[in-house]
Amino acid sequence: MYFPGIEAFLAIVRTESISKAAELLHLSQATVSYRLKTLEQEMGGILVERRKGASKIRLTPKGENFFSIAERWDALWRETQILQASGSQLSLAISAAESISHFVLPPVYRMLNQHTPPIRLQIRTQHTQEAFDSIERREMDVAFVVREIVSPSVTVKPFFTEEMVLLRLALPGRQAGDTVEIGELSAEHEVFINWNREFQFRHDQWWDPLCPSRVHLDTAGLIATFLKDARQWTIVPASIGAHMMRIGDFVLQKLSAPVPSRICYKVTHKFPNQALHDTLRILDNYLQDIFGIQRSDQSR
Repeated sequence: MYFPGIEAFLAIVRTESISKAAELLHLSQATVSYRLKTLEQEMGGILVERRKGASKIRLTPKGENFFSIAERWDALWRETQILQASGSQLSLAISAAESISHFVLPPVYRMLNQHTPPIRLQIRTQHTQEAFDSIERREMDVAFVVREIVSPSVTVKPFFTEEMVLLRLALPGRQAGDTVEIGELSAEHEVFINWNREFQFRHDQWWDPLCPSRVHLDTAGLIATFLKDARQWTIVPASIGAHMMRIGDFVLQKLSAPVPSRICYKVTHKFPNQALHDTLRILDNYLQDIFGIQRSDQSR
């Protein structure tokens, strides 16, 4: 792929002008136009419409489709330049589900960041399917996800299990650790997050799925925004519950019926690059220290 053309294309899109792109890249307008034309020839079609007198450029449908691809090429090229400049420096690219990255892994991140010799870290928040895809394509070195997906090219191992707890506003008479009857909780006042299939199955047994809660979230970061009413409640992993206790006036309680624990998984490629051997071993040592998990085979 013709990278100077990609660089010119992205500059044109971001500045909405070929002339402004030339200024941004410290090139002549003719050079930017040539690089764009060369890229379009390689792509087999026009990416940017040229309209005389127009103040802003406009992408063709092909250009719109190519934009996200160009951004990924640009990111990979820059990572390659950093890797070349760093020589033999250790590096680790981590993909993690938001609820794991924000509430479970910070102690691991701190240890990796303080490691000697230094480790160059890249951390990306991704949903489980995206994380698996990134590992399969070797874009990321390790992923931490909330469910398993069968794939012949990856290894999936549990690394952390935590109980699920009831989170509510702290009020007089509500004691931490108390057991709350399922029937006392109205689905109408739930702030609902679907943590995994096992949780959804048990939840639908207790509360009628035809009478859903008014608030459905896909990120734990918004819980504090919506959990404002004394009647409201939510079920969260213990790590998130502990975080909520630190930032607000909340209380953690138990449910009268058992809630399936949340299992977090570590995902790596079955055949990791040899250059990752030392970094994955360091990561496994820290995971062992914090969570007590077994080291993976490749790091023994």
